[in-house]
Amino acid sequence: MKKLLFLALFTLMLSCDDGDLQIETVDFDSITTVQSCGDVSVSSSNFLFKINGDEALIVELPSGLLKNEVSTTDIKRELDTSTKVTYRIFSDNVTLAYFCDELPPLTPSVVEEIEASAGFVLITTVAGEGDTFVHTIRLSEISFVNKDGDTRITDLQINEFGTVTTSL
Repeated sequence: MKKLLFLALFTLMLSCDDGDLQIETVDFDSITTVQSCGDVSVSSSNFLFKINGDEALIVELPSGLLKNEVSTTDIKRELDTSTKVTYRIFSDNVTLAYFCDELPPLTPSVVEEIEASAGFVLITTVAGEGDTFVHTIRLSEISFVNKDGDTRITDLQINEFGTVTTSL
């Protein structure tokens, strides 16, 4: 009986697989600062990101999606080849220099990158001070899928991406 119990426990231990790191949640709501490499513009594409230690959430918006006019309803854009949301995990804490230097630093390196396969970017624009416009960017129904096609994120908490300002 002891041998059978030992064999069963040994088989159970060998059959357990930690597998790949499963990301349970992406939560950037506590990070209020949206960063970019230079001024945000309505006439060019925009690369926006939020950094949370060794993680980054990146939103790429095509030229013309942000407009210097007050919106009465949300501008809703489905993710496609020009509108992207990407989640990256790095080997160490990442800084603005990683994204904005002409030659990015060698470290930290990207451990995992997952591009959203579905979802929407919602933008509301209000008038700011002077000749500026404030764009509130929200994410909706974002679905991150790994390269194998398995859904990786089960608890997505990134509804409010943040605000950016453009000027005339």
